Amino acid sequence: MTGGLALFVAGPLLGTALCFIVARSQTAQRVIALSVSGAVTVASIAVLVHVDTVGPVTTSMGGWPDAISITFVADRLGALMLVIGNVMMFAVLVYAIGQGSRDERSPWYAPAYLALVAGVSGAFLAGDLFNLFVCFEILLMASYVLMTLEGSDDQIRSGTTYVVLNVVESLVLVTGVALVFATTGTLSMAELPDRLAALPDGVALGLSLLLLIAFGLKAAVFPLFSWLPDSYPAAPSPVSAVFAGLLTKVGVYAILRTQTQWFPDSNRTLLLVIAAATMVVGVLGAIAQADIKRILSFQIVSSIGYMIAGIALGGVAAVAAVVFYIVHHIPVKTSLFLVDGIVEQDEGTSELSRLGGLGRRSGFLAVLFLIPAFSLAGIPPFSGFIGKLGVITVGLDQGEWWIVAVALVVSILTLVSMMKIWTGAFWGAAPDNRPRGVLRHHPLMSTMTWFVVALTLAIVMFAGPIYSFAERTAADLAVAPTATTTVGAP
Repeated sequence: MTGGLALFVAGPLLGTALCFIVARSQTAQRVIALSVSGAVTVASIAVLVHVDTVGPVTTSMGGWPDAISITFVADRLGALMLVIGNVMMFAVLVYAIGQGSRDERSPWYAPAYLALVAGVSGAFLAGDLFNLFVCFEILLMASYVLMTLEGSDDQIRSGTTYVVLNVVESLVLVTGVALVFATTGTLSMAELPDRLAALPDGVALGLSLLLLIAFGLKAAVFPLFSWLPDSYPAAPSPVSAVFAGLLTKVGVYAILRTQTQWFPDSNRTLLLVIAAATMVVGVLGAIAQADIKRILSFQIVSSIGYMIAGIALGGVAAVAAVVFYIVHHIPVKTSLFLVDGIVEQDEGTSELSRLGGLGRRSGFLAVLFLIPAFSLAGIPPFSGFIGKLGVITVGLDQGEWWIVAVALVVSILTLVSMMKIWTGAFWGAAPDNRPRGVLRHHPLMSTMTWFVVALTLAIVMFAGPIYSFAERTAADLAVAPTATTTVGAP
């Protein structure tokens, strides 16, 4: 903890600069990227342990007063997201090095990836609304570079759509930031709950809806989701894996904080309607697709609906279920995209009409697909079942039968979409009906895929302690955040 929480942003940005300096040496860039990402991952675990045992941590940069300084805060929710985010980014980085694709060999890949690490880490640690906006912008710039590295027409088109809509999101968010400051006189997340509660109801409602639109675009909720199924499939597989697992969760994280701490018990009906529409549109879109990446991309949208439903239901039990569901969903969705990357590495496509018989060629890969697929559908005893059960139980307790019915039907349809991939890609025979050898891919790719899948199984094995942590996190969110330990930045 000596260097302060600011190092989680400053370290990766320094690594970005070093990668530019050694741009002519791919080996040096890989060493820097792995070292920085690995160090940030280990440090994030230390922060999580400290926060859970001692209490929240705050770093104010430059020694300025809290009202004007750049402040980073790690509470249980922020520290948990920091850990799961950095573990995934490190695993995908190793996977990408094993794949050795053209985009990973680009001198722009490593610096952009480390900038993404900085943006994600900063978003989870931002102690005020403006710094959260800044970290979103870092995410946007880095993700655009990663999405369009190969420079294909599809990537440029999808990347342009992605940037335009995210620029709109940035405009809405910075407007919201300005209005929040104008009405409350602060942007500190620790002070805002009390200041916002003192505002007239109409003003508070307007601010909450403005922030909900901004963060809803980032989270890809209905009707603000259309950019995601078009953008993610166009990106290289390791990039899609990071985006699928993490980027929408940054938006969900922001919605969870604002709706739970700043605007408690508001927009409940609206959020439930949005959640139901997000679930239904996402799963129907997935069933209608004939490409693995597009199916998985629409399923991201559908899964976000469960998280929004839990936020809308409110209360410690519902928020705990949401936290657990997020922890489960990040490695599950990442692993499915990593499996797709192995398929694309060998077959050159993810279109179901051009695939078949992959299960016979690699039973190991088939298992790596089935485990997260069952978890995504909420089949017991996998981790997705536990998270969905938590949300559904709260819905029943609160008498919201209709959202429970929607969630159950969507779970069945999710299984249908996953079985569509299974029957199209892993079952049956290859289109040309010729015997083929074992799938060709680098051992690092399968090792990292297995590592991420193993994490989903570990979530099941340690579901009790993890859910207990989620309940403590939810209890923390029920009150305004405070910081009991202050660490000065160097």
